[in-house]
Amino acid sequence: MQKDLELKFLSDFEGNQNIVHKICSLYTTNKEAHNDLFQEITIQLWKNYTKFRGDSKFSTWMYRVALNTAISLYRKSTKRIKTQDISEFTYKIKSQDYDDTQELQLKALYKAVHQLNDIEKALIFLYLEDKPYKEISEALGITSVNARVKMNRAKEKLKNILNP
Repeated sequence: MQKDLELKFLSDFEGNQNIVHKICSLYTTNKEAHNDLFQEITIQLWKNYTKFRGDSKFSTWMYRVALNTAISLYRKSTKRIKTQDISEFTYKIKSQDYDDTQELQLKALYKAVHQLNDIEKALIFLYLEDKPYKEISEALGITSVNARVKMNRAKEKLKNILNP
């Protein structure tokens, strides 16, 4: 039973792990912090996997757990991000090296996004992932109308940052 759960988690996770990499890119500024946050999000996803009921797509649930983990760690990051050692866990994840060459093209955008508040960052990220407002609102726990209003404000803020 535990083995089946681990295999299902690994399958779901490995098919969507770029979501975690992208969130890590938004909330970190160097490779070491990126790897630490990736590890912490992975641990939180595994710890909470039994709570995933399937009411939404796995990727939507993954966004929510990953964003909540990143935001809470980001807010505590006046010190170094405290993480857990992944070797304590029995499952093995086939990790792919993250190729950041494509991300270099988005460097200016990421730099601008780093200046936004936590909710605006999450909104922009989900918007850039072509998520519909319904899914964005579910991931952030707000209404669809509120997501649209906040998105318009975040876009305007980004325009002002990118074109002062």
